[in-house]
Amino acid sequence: MNTATSTGTAPGTTAPSGIPTTTFTLGRAHPLAGRSLYDWLFALLAVAGAVFAFMRYGDVMDVYEKGILIGTVPAVIWLGWFWGPLRTLMLGVAAASLLAIALYSRTPDAFGADLAAGEKVFLLKYFLSSQSAILWMSVLCFMSTVFYWIGFAGRGHDNVAQRLGSQITWAAVFMALTGTMVRWWESHQIGAGIGHIPVSNLYEVFVMFVWMTALFYLYFEQHYRTRALGAFVMLIVSAAVGFLLWYTVAREAQQIQPLVPALQSWWMKLHVPANFIGYGTFALAAMVAFAYLLKQQATETAWWKLLPLALLGLVLCFEPMVFRQGAQEAGASFWLMYFGVSTLIVGGILAGRRAIAEKLPALELLDDIMYKAIAVGFAFFTIATILGAFWAAEAWGGYWSWDPKETWALIVWLNYAAWLHMRLMKGLRGTMSAWWALAGLVVTTFAFLGVNMFLSGLHSYGEL
Repeated sequence: MNTATSTGTAPGTTAPSGIPTTTFTLGRAHPLAGRSLYDWLFALLAVAGAVFAFMRYGDVMDVYEKGILIGTVPAVIWLGWFWGPLRTLMLGVAAASLLAIALYSRTPDAFGADLAAGEKVFLLKYFLSSQSAILWMSVLCFMSTVFYWIGFAGRGHDNVAQRLGSQITWAAVFMALTGTMVRWWESHQIGAGIGHIPVSNLYEVFVMFVWMTALFYLYFEQHYRTRALGAFVMLIVSAAVGFLLWYTVAREAQQIQPLVPALQSWWMKLHVPANFIGYGTFALAAMVAFAYLLKQQATETAWWKLLPLALLGLVLCFEPMVFRQGAQEAGASFWLMYFGVSTLIVGGILAGRRAIAEKLPALELLDDIMYKAIAVGFAFFTIATILGAFWAAEAWGGYWSWDPKETWALIVWLNYAAWLHMRLMKGLRGTMSAWWALAGLVVTTFAFLGVNMFLSGLHSYGEL
């Protein structure tokens, strides 16, 4: 529909004739209308980046990978136009990744670049090699969590500490994405047939979970103009970082390994990221639900009524500890310390619940964020499940085999489908929906980690 204007009476607006007038718009403006120079420059750079990738790496891409690259260009442009900060983030990550590649490429070897430069060149060793960038991501996630919580002790609903927490979270996402892109490039320098997109093992997908969850939170933070939830959401992100650090030390998981045959498929490039949009937004919704319940019970004085919330808080913080293989293995002391810190955090949250609740958004807003996060996650998890069925048909000859991972993915899907049905059809709101969202995180975590730990099947290549 074309844009049109009309006049009519409205108080406070006066035409030259003295008759009050108003102007209104029918329909929507064209999506290309009103784009800034920065928007068009970003779009041009996105296209130029795709052309460069085709010229440089087109020979090693199959037809599906080329199709994915072509489809990525309009998606990247739309995302940058939809949410302005993503433009700067993506351009910054591209610049940092290209700088890392240039530094590596100064000392070539038989496969194109000498990865030993990562231990010799200052910027690579301390900032831009994949492992250095991911370690920076880890430190910055912990720092942002601390600053968000300090913000509850400050004055106002948007104080210096909370703003620092937000900015540090952006820096953590930047380092995570830079590390991911550089790791992708590094994998291709190890040897023929080894290079792959870094979404193939627990180490790589935990990095993806961290930046994806944080990035979705930053969008909601800006959209709803509140930073108070960062303290809660970054707790679950920090828990994931804690697991990632343990997994790195205990399993040397940062080493890049060749893909097993089942993972050598272009379906992986679509299925896994879509899956983790679901995991990330479900985790975000659960932590918002935790904040909802805390605010709702802020004035509660009977300790036994707070016990379920305390126990649930401990489960959320303690949950990664159960996914270690035996008390005698390396890293057991790490998890004991982790549990001790988690206990102090939960105790501190409950002790200061009244002061915290005063700075949390209204319950209606928390409920709305929880709903929107689950709706987005459910949509992408549905897409991921369908893509996974196509991948299974290609790899194993059947769309569905009731493998434990598939079965638990179905349980997760049914859980959130029921949540959304009850909300949209029956008006589910408030306490019940919050507790349900929290329980959903436990189910989702078991589908993500527990299946790999305790069950075996066609997805056994993902065990801890």
